[in-house]
Amino acid sequence: MTTDRAQSPLRVVLTDLNATVVESWRAAFADTPEIEIRKGSILTEQVDAWVSPTNSRGLMDGGADAAIKRHLGAGIQLKVQRAIRDQYAGTLPVGSAVCVPSGAVNPRFLISAPTMQTSSQNVSETLNVALACAAAFQAVHRQNRLAPGSIRSVALVGMGARTGRVPARVCANLMWTGYTLFTDHHFEDYDDLRATVLGQLRDIEDAPATTRVRINAPAADGRPRR
Repeated sequence: MTTDRAQSPLRVVLTDLNATVVESWRAAFADTPEIEIRKGSILTEQVDAWVSPTNSRGLMDGGADAAIKRHLGAGIQLKVQRAIRDQYAGTLPVGSAVCVPSGAVNPRFLISAPTMQTSSQNVSETLNVALACAAAFQAVHRQNRLAPGSIRSVALVGMGARTGRVPARVCANLMWTGYTLFTDHHFEDYDDLRATVLGQLRDIEDAPATTRVRINAPAADGRPRR
């Protein structure tokens, strides 16, 4: 894992049809004014990449996934599942993501990051939102490493807040954690990302719903910096 503070600014849009999610974002990201937050459909956002919270098999059959598949066409699911098959032998672990060309002018890329293993799974008692959000932003890093500047803007919905039944405020705070991890660090692989997130958020279940946690970079000995 490396720090990546010198990266070009990424325009980030958080958009959702759920007003409670939007208000929770406004609270969680109150000290992060560069983030654009609004109530609306991700399908109207003019950005380089949309992030779709999915399941480990890439079945786009519910929530934002289904709306995006209707908008971009059934072929987008085939692209996502082909990437999952080629890169992960058919099962995309939570805390990983794939980025595929959409075949459309807007967005040019779709990033699929699972918040759950199977469709309609309740993930309200897990750290899956933080893992998925961090993985989605890691996918931006990886794509821009392959083709510098190819993703300069990205839009996300409330990850896990609908199908996954994660409370809006918890969703917002975990997405804040995922975003700040992106701004501070670049991981060499998703295994490193998952270990870092889980290692430092393991006790968050006992904290109040308003708690935000910024993840620290591990020191040379692998332990979090103080």
